[in-house]
Amino acid sequence: EVSTEDPETAFCTLANREDLNPEEGSIHHCLYQFTRNEKLTETNKLLCDTCTQRNYGPKKNIKSEKKYVYTNAKKQMLISLAPPVLTLHLKRFQQAGFNLRKVNRHIKFPEVIDLAPFCTAKCKNVAEGDTKVLYSLYGVVEHNGTMRSGHYTAYAKMRSMNSRLSDLVLGGQSPQAVETEPLKGQWFHISDTHVQAVSASKVLSCQAYLLFYERLL
Repeated sequence: EVSTEDPETAFCTLANREDLNPEEGSIHHCLYQFTRNEKLTETNKLLCDTCTQRNYGPKKNIKSEKKYVYTNAKKQMLISLAPPVLTLHLKRFQQAGFNLRKVNRHIKFPEVIDLAPFCTAKCKNVAEGDTKVLYSLYGVVEHNGTMRSGHYTAYAKMRSMNSRLSDLVLGGQSPQAVETEPLKGQWFHISDTHVQAVSASKVLSCQAYLLFYERLL
């Protein structure tokens, strides 16, 4: 679907990205890089239907003559609809010659994350005037081992029901209450049939592979 946006606001976000200054090796830095503004030039130019028709006439005549106009463009991936549950999947492998190698680097992640710097200014389910889109961490999947073998374990937070999340899932309503703290509860480490209570600091120090957040605000 192609939509026409005001070029002055097309790349605007709910909160100023430039105020972030994200620390390298953090989930904020990952999101910042994933949603960065990219320039499409030279061999990456964008095929422009409007420019093509302006130069060569109606589209039905273009394909037969194989005449197209490509133009420089900007591209940015932003969130247009804030999900009730946010799942972040970290790429834990890299190419090493003809082989894949696991990335064991620790990526810092917070208990509460604000998605506003990564959401379009016209995010569909955020109330007008809001500049925060907050999520609370409730689950982590960790992988121990190599690309060839290993073991998955999980951290899960036992907590009271999130009424704001219920409103979002069942009624599609935007949360109204202002909540900036993580939901209170006890963290547990689950490995097969073994379950053990752990501290939040233990969870935040793990080598996350999947992160699960639920929306607060």
